[in-house]
Amino acid sequence: MVHEIGTLTETVFMLGILTLVDITMVANLLNMVVIGGYATFVSKISLESHPDRPDWLSHIDPGTIKVKLAASLIGISSIHLLKAFINIANVPIEHIQWQLIIHLTFLGSAVLLAWTDKIMTRVKPH
Repeated sequence: MVHEIGTLTETVFMLGILTLVDITMVANLLNMVVIGGYATFVSKISLESHPDRPDWLSHIDPGTIKVKLAASLIGISSIHLLKAFINIANVPIEHIQWQLIIHLTFLGSAVLLAWTDKIMTRVKPH
């Protein structure tokens, strides 16, 4: 998509905004995995009095990290699908079909992960 300066169309603008949202979601996902993985598997982080402490850090375990990771991947996949739908004139239908298949796979995996996490927390005593 090569455009001259000053000829920014609504579609190009929306694709640019969605790309920024996508980058932000990937950065947040990376942050969540790094902090959550460190707090769960390496060492406890003492941030109780810190004002920027993430709320989810107090009740995180490996199952929760997996479910949050899956939900984030669904969000990122949704952004990619929306970008493909907005730019449907320039995207081959096969790519959209594969994106839908991948997105549905992420959805199914997230549901199964959440379900198994719920079963595991029900069995495990607190």
